[in-house]
Amino acid sequence: MLESGIGELLSSCTAEDIREWNRNQKERGLKDKMTTPAAAVEKYVKDGCYLAIGGFGHIRISMPMIYEMVRRKVKHLRVSGHTAVHDLDILIAGDCVDAVDVAYSFGYENRGLSKNGRRAVESGRIRCVEWSNGALSWRLKAAAMGLPFLPSRNLLGSDTFKYSAAKTIECPFTGQKLAALPALMPDVAIIHAHYADKFGNCIIRGTSVKDDDLAKASKRVIVTAEKIVPETFFRENPERTTIPFFCVDAVIEAPYGSHPGNMPFEYYFDEPHIREYLKAGSSDEAVRAYLDKWVYSVKDFEEYLDLVGIKRLHELRRLEELR
Repeated sequence: MLESGIGELLSSCTAEDIREWNRNQKERGLKDKMTTPAAAVEKYVKDGCYLAIGGFGHIRISMPMIYEMVRRKVKHLRVSGHTAVHDLDILIAGDCVDAVDVAYSFGYENRGLSKNGRRAVESGRIRCVEWSNGALSWRLKAAAMGLPFLPSRNLLGSDTFKYSAAKTIECPFTGQKLAALPALMPDVAIIHAHYADKFGNCIIRGTSVKDDDLAKASKRVIVTAEKIVPETFFRENPERTTIPFFCVDAVIEAPYGSHPGNMPFEYYFDEPHIREYLKAGSSDEAVRAYLDKWVYSVKDFEEYLDLVGIKRLHELRRLEELR
């Protein structure tokens, strides 16, 4: 080892940890895994666990699970901020998060920064460790491969390395300086897909980002899907399967499950709703009022969609079709 970043390693594992879990703890049977967000949170999401969320920014995020964690007051989560934005920010608003491995978080793209997330970080309520998107991708890849780390040029020559928990090593073959990126094995991954069957086979249309590696790297995987389809859908098109059933622990049917985010080919961002949240971020009181309206006043995601309104949901679907 040549150098070490000063960041806290929020989650670590050895190759033996990964192999032992997959060999003895992971259920790989072809069985019906259909459940509800409430049951999935109760069974798999524990206080203090390390959570990773699929999708990208405001795109293809699993809001039924996010809202349920807030509603059930899950605490002390460590979160992979690979590209976590609105989903992470709602968890922070609900006082669910203690620490974040940050690649891209708190920024709402061209909409600006989240005042709620920024306030949490600047006050010290949220601990942050810096990575790049590429570095977190390699960390997931290492766990998916059953390795304790992967070497990379990623982060070298940057202050991001300084504030990460990576190390630099010397290549035993060439003497070249490389970054050693530690494997990341989340306790729970939450992924929103376009289609799934009851066993957990999933199809993601368009880019999967790194959700395929995320599913392979994580101890538990909860999938929400726009539509549950018959098993024959996958048997007839096996090459289209993004995530195989043996990676998945729970499956939930959740139409409009990415709202207010975008679901490619299905519906567009609900920009007025996102603006409402960003405006609420100006104070803790306004954030609580937002949560009271959209999370605590409803018992589940179906009632949340009723509050959004079917007319608005249809309009978002029309907007996506026009793109």
